[in-house]
Amino acid sequence: MGCYTAAMTQSISHRYDIHIEPGDIDFMGHVNNASYLKWVQAAVISHWQKFAPADAVAKHLWVAFRHEITYRRPAFLDDEVIATVLLEKVQGAKAFYETIIRRGEEVLAEVKSGWCCLDAETMRPTRPAKSVIEHFFTRI
Repeated sequence: MGCYTAAMTQSISHRYDIHIEPGDIDFMGHVNNASYLKWVQAAVISHWQKFAPADAVAKHLWVAFRHEITYRRPAFLDDEVIATVLLEKVQGAKAFYETIIRRGEEVLAEVKSGWCCLDAETMRPTRPAKSVIEHFFTRI
């Protein structure tokens, strides 16, 4: 019922390069946990902007309603870090993502997040069209 994760499709992953800034470093000398939330938001929005048609990007905004982060290893100022974003499913106005943050092959954090699609004009929840969501999946 309004859920898009068709059995014969696969989510298209999106790579997002993360730039660690001096302000990301906390009193312990590694990246503060709050920075991971900033990175996930930027990575998910970048994913939306890359794959959605321009008119859909202009008409829709995304706001997070849930983040579940499992921290595996600390990150440091000079690390080269990337986020890999996967859209797991879209259900009505909600989208569910998995974001893996890595330094090389080493997993630093795994993030499950939920997002709500808003109409950019009314700021009320809205369902993105199936034809828009299809841009994020490939047939297998």
